[in-house]
Amino acid sequence: MEFVKLYTRVLGMLGPDRRVAAGLTLANVVMAALQFLEPVLFGRVIDVLTRAERLERAEVWTQALELLALWSSVGLSAIGANVAIALMADRMAHRNRLTAMAAFFQHVLALPLSFHGDIQSGRLMKVMLVGSDNLFGQWLGFFREHLSTFVAAVVLLPLTLVLNWRLSLLLIGLVVMFAVLTAIVIRKTEAAQGQVTRFHSQLAGNAQDALSNVVVVQSFTRMASEMANFRHIVQQVLDRQFPVLNWWAVVSVLTRAASTITTIAIFMLGTLLHLDGFATVGEIVSFMGFAGLLIGKLEGAVSFVAALVLHAPSLREFFEVMDARSTVPEKPGALALARTSGDVLFDNVGFGYPHGPKILAEVSFHAPPGKTVALVGQTGAGKSTAMALLQRLWDPVEGRITLDGHDVRDVTLDSLRKNIGVVFQESMLFNRTIRDNLLVGKPDATQEELERACRMAEAHDFITRQQNGYDTMVGERGASLSGGQRQRLAIARALLKDPPVLILDEATSALDAATEARVSKALKALMEGRTTFIIAHRLSTVKDADEILVFDAGRIVERGTFEQLVRLDGRFAELVKTQLTTALTPVAVAVAAGAPAAAGVAPPAAP
Repeated sequence: MEFVKLYTRVLGMLGPDRRVAAGLTLANVVMAALQFLEPVLFGRVIDVLTRAERLERAEVWTQALELLALWSSVGLSAIGANVAIALMADRMAHRNRLTAMAAFFQHVLALPLSFHGDIQSGRLMKVMLVGSDNLFGQWLGFFREHLSTFVAAVVLLPLTLVLNWRLSLLLIGLVVMFAVLTAIVIRKTEAAQGQVTRFHSQLAGNAQDALSNVVVVQSFTRMASEMANFRHIVQQVLDRQFPVLNWWAVVSVLTRAASTITTIAIFMLGTLLHLDGFATVGEIVSFMGFAGLLIGKLEGAVSFVAALVLHAPSLREFFEVMDARSTVPEKPGALALARTSGDVLFDNVGFGYPHGPKILAEVSFHAPPGKTVALVGQTGAGKSTAMALLQRLWDPVEGRITLDGHDVRDVTLDSLRKNIGVVFQESMLFNRTIRDNLLVGKPDATQEELERACRMAEAHDFITRQQNGYDTMVGERGASLSGGQRQRLAIARALLKDPPVLILDEATSALDAATEARVSKALKALMEGRTTFIIAHRLSTVKDADEILVFDAGRIVERGTFEQLVRLDGRFAELVKTQLTTALTPVAVAVAAGAPAAAGVAPPAAP
């Protein structure tokens, strides 16, 4: 039943093309009828010839020519129907394959980070490409070749009972035997093929994982180990695939053997019936034609069903992804925000991942428009999680977050995120040109706007030194650029977007001191006039914040300006002392402790 439901859904995806599908169905019914008529007409011709001795020569020619003319018309009509089916089926399958791929891609892009964190991107690519290819194969094969087989088996085969019910029962018994045999093989192979597909997905995921971390693989001489792991999965695929192929090979052999057996059986039974006066020579010839036609179609149908079984697991994977629902769904009739002033409020916000402990509890703060708020604390304290909630990557389990007084759960995701810009620790560039990466911030930006944003981000000079300027390819994840260059492009991208709310997520922590100084200048230009949230471990970057929120174990334990928090001598002051002590040289530590410094050695300045 699950197998039938799966392929009902496959055909149901053709809903937008239901008129074309209906036309193809009608054409296949016509095709099956015409193919059914050809053996009948051939048998009638044979009967005319066998009665030639009892008829006048002119009468024989008249009957023969009438039958041949009708036979020719049937043949030409069948050719025309076949051409129409081929053309329509090909176009429909190609069109819907690309539609299905686009729908999958759009759906996956819209799924939250919680989904992408649980599945490898290489596996998603495999599911999309293989799934859409298999959908294409099922649609094309079904409508172009095999629908007429099912029509013949279900509708036209019983009509042979009218011609000669005794010979007809033999053909019907053949079809029933094939159906039973195919059902047995499906039950034997369905589970094993599911395992094969899972290993194929694992293979794609592991390969993508190794290729995306090729620097680590080469630096740590992991090539032999990664290849061994790859070959191990390949062997598991083969161990499970070969038994499945063996079963379908048996079916194929039995199908070919049945062709000979059925032809002989019809000839023998037909001969006995003819001798007893229950069958004419023409009926025997017609049923041998039916047998040849039916055996050929059944061979194709068995191959089609085998493909259905082999492709079923990959189609299930495709539909599982398509059925995945967002953890942050939009409300019906959600408000589309215009440009906001950037007034952000966290009101007693609590959060925990599903089936996990609480990560945030009782988080409350207000960021007025244009103010800078810094979030500091140890790794895992909840800083990045709080900012993820502001962007609705997750929804709080307690309290609310508002932007200009609107609960972020009541507005459209697109309009919310258009009002928020993010500069990440990793610049996350596409493997495209510098221009294309910048236009992510504003697709309709002019060259003048691009250059102005890049000058503000201290990026224009290094861009113009590139071989192709703004049209230079940056490589995968910006590999052809330095860390500082990538970060300045990310800042220029955010400047083009011009959001009223800005999140700087460890934007300079991976940079050296000289590069950080240039990037910090660009960041100041970006922060001007925006509500800015700075997530930072390096406390020297938050000295000028209007308010600093100190997170510890998911709660805000202290808040105030840099000077206020240092004077408070609490958790923040401890963090400052820890970083100061870490930055001091052993000699400077001795000086700070009161020991005499060596000649010419001065204590370092405070951060």
